Order: sequence, then C-alpha cells, then structure tokens
Amino acid sequence: MKIVILDGYTIIRSREASTEGLSWEGFEKLGELTVYDRTAPEEVLERSQGADALFTNKVVLSASILRQLKQLKYIGVLATGYNVVDIDAAHDLGITVTNVPAYSTESVAQATFAHILNLTNRVGYYAAENRSGRWTRQSDFCYYDAPFTDLCGKTLGVVGLGHIGMRVANLARQFGMDVFAVTSKHRADLPQGVQKTTLEGLLCVSDVLTLHCPLTVETRHLINSDTLRKMKKGAILINTSRGALVDETALAAALNEGWIAGYGADVLSQEPPMLDNPLLACPTAFITPHIAWASVESRRRLVDTAVDNLKAFILHHPVNSL
Repeated sequence: MKIVILDGYTIIRSREASTEGLSWEGFEKLGELTVYDRTAPEEVLERSQGADALFTNKVVLSASILRQLKQLKYIGVLATGYNVVDIDAAHDLGITVTNVPAYSTESVAQATFAHILNLTNRVGYYAAENRSGRWTRQSDFCYYDAPFTDLCGKTLGVVGLGHIGMRVANLARQFGMDVFAVTSKHRADLPQGVQKTTLEGLLCVSDVLTLHCPLTVETRHLINSDTLRKMKKGAILINTSRGALVDETALAAALNEGWIAGYGADVLSQEPPMLDNPLLACPTAFITPHIAWASVESRRRLVDTAVDNLKAFILHHPVNSL
C-alpha cells in the first residue's frame, strides 16, 4: 500500500521526534510511506498520483483532483473538521474518508482557560511590565495598577456544547462560575449547573463569552457590531473555534473603545493573518497562532487514531468514516 501524507509539518516536525516521542512509524508499518511537510495547491495532483491512502490536514482535495486519482481508495483527514475534502465526490468514487474526532478536547479546553485567566489575572500585562524592570523599581513588595478579578461568582456564556464546549462548561463550574449555554441539546441532557438560553439571553448575562460552535452560513460573523452591543460592557470574549465567527473589524472597534474588555483567541479569519488585521495591533487582544489543538498529547492521539483508522480500513471494518 502506498501512503502519502500531504502536510505533516504542523503535526510532527522531524526534529521533534526524539524530544516529544512523536513519529510516523505507525504508518510505515502499514505500507510505503511518503511524508511532505507542506503541499501547495499546484503540487497536490502530482504528489497524490499512485497513492492508495492519502492523508491531509489542511490541503484541499477537490472533486476535480479526486477524479484524477484512479488508484485512491482511502482519505484520512488528520483533523476533526473535514471541509477540505469534497465528501460527495469521494463517496461517488467509492473512496472511504475518515476523520479523527475529539482528539483535542482537553488541549483546547485548557487553552480556552489559559486565555480567560490571562485576561482576568492580567498575566501577560504584568509579565511584560516586569521584563522592563518595573517591579525592581517599586517601594512595596507588590504593585497593581491593572485591576484583576475572581472568576468565582461570574457568568460564563458558552456558544456550542460539543465535546470542547461541554468540557469548558465543566471546568467553569469548578471555578465557581455560573454557566449558561446556547446549544441544540435538550435541557434535560445538560449537566447540573449548565442552563440553556438563547443567544440574546447569553449576550446580556455573560461576563465571559466563549465560542465553541462550527463555522456555518448561519454562524459566520455571529459576533458582529449588533451582537457586541448586546454584550455586557466590560465583558471578555474568547474564541478557540473559528476566526470567521467574529467580525474582526467590529470587534477591534469595540475593544479600542473599551466596550469589550479583552479578546483571547487562537484563531483568525485568515491564517496566517495579514499584517493589517486590526486585532493584531489591539493592546487588549491576545492572539495565539492556532495552537490550542496542538499539545503533545493531542498530536499523539491524532496520529495514533489516524493509524488505527487506516488499520481498520485495511481489515475491511472502517471506523470514523464520514
């Protein structure tokens, strides 16, 4: 079996294998493996020719590409989201497509709270001040000129209660927060302490609003100039889901005005972003480079599950198929 991984660099970099214990060895045991760090759109067809199994993280596999890959039997998406593959075309061509669900739940939930705690405890601010020697110039053992606040007793609003949203909600309860959520789940199926509400209801009660919903036509720019104005003045917004859930220009204006106290995000509408993205210059926006999913443990789960998916396909019992 010829196996091709089109864009493996963000998951395993060769220099990391020895220090993090991550490798493509599991795939090598299943066939002849070729791994590319990155594949440009114009390189996809040539690199995919002759592959029996093709793996992609962000490389787009369109219908026109798939129709030209006569030997292809299997596509493994090295992620949970599978919008990079034309699923209908793959089905028409008899190609099995699998993904890796829920591998990054703990990592993304932890990153969500890293952003929340950074904003509520002003960690980044004080660390930057102290690098400039400010603490050494103080007369007292401590100083504080940027107020910080307890999470206990505050309200967390969660948009979307999938695996990650539910984990974030449960963590918030451990901090003593009241939790409200917009979700398709029935009220009776929600854990104790999580209350279902509407988006409008969520906006007006949330001290911290966190986004954990998929990007669809309906959710694109869910957070916009109108919905921002319905949020509590001084609220915090967190986005570890998809950048385009937020109208970034409208949010930058709300942050610069002080209506929204801070934005913690791991995603932007364009990645890598353009230099003129207004959030990059905003002092109350803290942006990480789409790494919430990428803990060592999450990437190990991702690779191990992808190998298991391929093994199951070889044994004619596919799992996690789409």
